Amino acid sequence: MAKKGRLILFSGPSGVGKDTLLDILFEKCPDLQHSVSVTTRAKRDNETEGKDYHFITVSDFKKMQKDGEILEFNKYNGNYYATPKKPIDNWLKNGKDVILKIDVHGTENIENLYKDCCLSIFILPPSIEVLEKRLRQRGTESEEDLQGRMKIAISEIKKSEEYDYRIVNDELEKAADEILAILDK
Repeated sequence: MAKKGRLILFSGPSGVGKDTLLDILFEKCPDLQHSVSVTTRAKRDNETEGKDYHFITVSDFKKMQKDGEILEFNKYNGNYYATPKKPIDNWLKNGKDVILKIDVHGTENIENLYKDCCLSIFILPPSIEVLEKRLRQRGTESEEDLQGRMKIAISEIKKSEEYDYRIVNDELEKAADEILAILDK
């Protein structure tokens, strides 16, 4: 019987550097599969369809949900974010390790569905002040959105205690090395 893959749940507040860390992981571990989430939010200038997200309409999201094509979803800051189910099941069945960039609510839901193969990693900022500075430097949100993201970040950080591993992203390469060491276990 083929080895079943692992589902690596990768979370952290907005602006903590998840995407940058994931870029490093996928470069160093080309066998890792990356589940691309769907979202109903608008595409940012620096994002690529199919790489960062699949950008869909609310009606497309509702259809996917109705047809059972969504593993889990959440409404975050007024937009839907969801994980398509079929590719994940196929990869796991074929022994592939899959990384899901997912929020704390999604992690909880997926851990309940895939109890036998989940590994959860939460990325923390060095401090709340550094996180706010990173979000401001990104320059992609209005002040209202930024404040909404900060409020959500604080509640997400509180839930980080429930994760298998917590990594502080203070020095990018160091954080990436810590994650790689976890994946090698």
